[in-house]
Amino acid sequence: MMSKQYRALEFFLLFFLLPVSLAFPFDYRIKGIFVLVAFLYLLFILFKMTPVRFRMQNAIDWRLFFTRVLMQFLVIAVITTLFVLWRQPQALFCVPINKPLLFVAILGIYTFLSVWPQEVIYRTFFFARYRDLFPSKNLLIFVNAIVFSLAHIFFKSTLVLVLTFIGGLLFAYTYVKTKSTTLVSIEHALYGNWLFTVGMGEMLAFPGQEACG
Repeated sequence: MMSKQYRALEFFLLFFLLPVSLAFPFDYRIKGIFVLVAFLYLLFILFKMTPVRFRMQNAIDWRLFFTRVLMQFLVIAVITTLFVLWRQPQALFCVPINKPLLFVAILGIYTFLSVWPQEVIYRTFFFARYRDLFPSKNLLIFVNAIVFSLAHIFFKSTLVLVLTFIGGLLFAYTYVKTKSTTLVSIEHALYGNWLFTVGMGEMLAFPGQEACG
């Protein structure tokens, strides 16, 4: 594995400078080139130079895991339902009711083309590559939540940054406990798909919300 100095610079460029730069107004083609180069570099590191494991650890307390995720989901469901009722009641469950086929398609696309790649990059790769750069597990989880939130800064929404920071804390904690990309992806997909279902998809740039405005 490369030196800590090199990986610290790499971490700063990939997880701080690049996402922050995307929030600035410059040619989208240049942004696309930056993202493509970073993605190809990350894939090279992921599969050639970093000992990434996709197997979950053996001693998982399944009852505790599913109880925690269910309780968190119930809290999220109640808070977000009340939020939509307060801010935009006409959007509540609008897409699944009015556009069921689009709704199902978005759930599948989001789960496999968005959630899974995010978890490979921000949990599997991140923890394998950078865990020794931080003196404690709690700091590692906190920093992971920050950079996960920064990945969504191009939406230019304070609410999105807050939601993704909270989500980042939850997902990082799950990954630390299970070492499973699959389990943390399931949790991520559950919460993210719920936001779209309940009527908060517009702020995450999901299609279909225009009929609910």
